[in-house]
This record gives sequence, C-alpha cells and structure tokens, in this order.
Amino acid sequence: MPIYKRVQYNAPVILTYTLVSLAVLALGYATNGVTNAAFFSVQRLPLTDPLLYLRLFTHVLGHANVAHFFNNLVIILLIGPMLEEKYGAKWLGLMMLTTAFVTGLLFIIMVPGARLLGGSGLAFMLILLSSYTNLQKGRIPLTLILAFLIFIGREVFTGATAEGTNVSHLTHVIGGVCGAVFGYAVNALDRRKDASA
Repeated sequence: MPIYKRVQYNAPVILTYTLVSLAVLALGYATNGVTNAAFFSVQRLPLTDPLLYLRLFTHVLGHANVAHFFNNLVIILLIGPMLEEKYGAKWLGLMMLTTAFVTGLLFIIMVPGARLLGGSGLAFMLILLSSYTNLQKGRIPLTLILAFLIFIGREVFTGATAEGTNVSHLTHVIGGVCGAVFGYAVNALDRRKDASA
C-alpha cells in the first residue's frame, strides 16, 4: 500500500483550519499584506461595512508572518486533534467559530484604534479546554486551575505592564476564558445526560 494511502485526515476541523490559514499566509505574502488587511483582520469600522461581519470570523485565519503562524499552529496542532476526538468535529468547530466571533467583537469594542489578526485566541481556548479532558464528576481539575493561573495570569500581567508590543494579550485572555466556559458547559451537559439516562 502506498504511503500516501496510509495518511489519515484524522482531525478535519483542525487540519482544515491549518491548511486554510497556510493558504491565507501565502496569499498575504503574495499581496504584500493587502488580503490580510481586506479580509483576514478585524478593526473597528462603521456598522454599515459588510466586510466587518465577515472579518469577525476570518481574522483568526490571518497571520502577520511565518513566526506568528508557527507559534499559534504548534499549540493548535498539538492540542486540537485530541480535543476534536473528545468533543467531536461539530462541537469543536462551533467552539472555534464562537471564540473567533467573541474575541473579534470584544477587541474592536475595547481596542478601537488597533487591528487584530491571528489564531492565538483559538490557541488559548484550546489550552484551557484541554484542562477538562480528565474531568471527574463533581471535581474541579487542578490542571484547569493551574492553566488558568499560569496562562491567563501571565497574559493579564504582561498586557498591563508591556508597552509597544504587537501581541494582543486581551485576545489571549478572552480565548482562554472561552475555553474554560466551553469545557464547563459541555461537561455539565454530559452530566445532565448521564443523570437522565
């Protein structure tokens, strides 16, 4: 059997996100950033601009450069497939779309003069969501507490003290909070199903 037939597209949501982001990155380089500015970044614009609503979701596909892309994709590719297997492609896709929308919306409300692009909000969502993978009924995982304190605490501190960086610490915090909320909500739903069965 040829080796290419053995390769499995094992995590369709994560792999599709990765491949589309890679294509958007290449397009950004080919157009000298014009496509990122037009379609794959979000900033405060008049509500009458129809692309504003598209960009609230597509900003997670754009990346400023190769380093930015790889920093996010290392986390997403390491954690994402495990979470896609646990929660299913439909649930994970919905969580990613919701996180994109929430991070984009809160960013343009709270940081009016800046532009946001990149998947770091998704990466932080996945980090916090992964802390729920070994959740036992009625228990709070210590991994969740530590992940929240380390990752979110660091971002809050760095965002409050760092000046002149191009990193959106706010987006990291929002993405992490989304992951914590999703993990709690999905596990609470599973407990309700178990109780009613």
